[in-house]
Amino acid sequence: MLSKTVITALVSLIGLAGVLAWRVREGRSPVTLKKIIMPPLGMATGFCMFLVPQCRIPVVWGLAAFLIGALVFAYPLLLTSDLHYQNGVIMMKRSSAFFAVIIVLALVRYAARGYFDRFLTLEQTGALFYLLAFGMILRWRAKLFLAYRTLTSGSALPTAPPSEEAPASE
Repeated sequence: MLSKTVITALVSLIGLAGVLAWRVREGRSPVTLKKIIMPPLGMATGFCMFLVPQCRIPVVWGLAAFLIGALVFAYPLLLTSDLHYQNGVIMMKRSSAFFAVIIVLALVRYAARGYFDRFLTLEQTGALFYLLAFGMILRWRAKLFLAYRTLTSGSALPTAPPSEEAPASE
């Protein structure tokens, strides 16, 4: 039988692999308003966990976790991703550091989870990290939403690409 630590590590690795695969796939298709809004809305259903008494945490802890996610952990995502026009559609533009940021964030969260598991139940630790991840994703997607709105507003529509300089004829 596998220990709780080994199971947690395996589930974390599977989750990380899933996120990376999803990001690769998502990066190959045009961005739509639905693709920006749906992940936080779908993730919001996780708030139902707080109906279960074992998952409840003090409100101050939950607020702190949410704010740390939104203000600290979202920051690298905000720096390494943006939207741009490509061939008439809006695409996600990522820096080469984007996947490294995702991996480092996962490692930091895994290490912190190991620390908190000493003081909290598994359910409470999960609740804290859910709120941290929700804050991170909500802020990141809000930035993408604003970028999308800017690109789709009338003033930001793409113009014809600049032509290469023609040789000067004298």
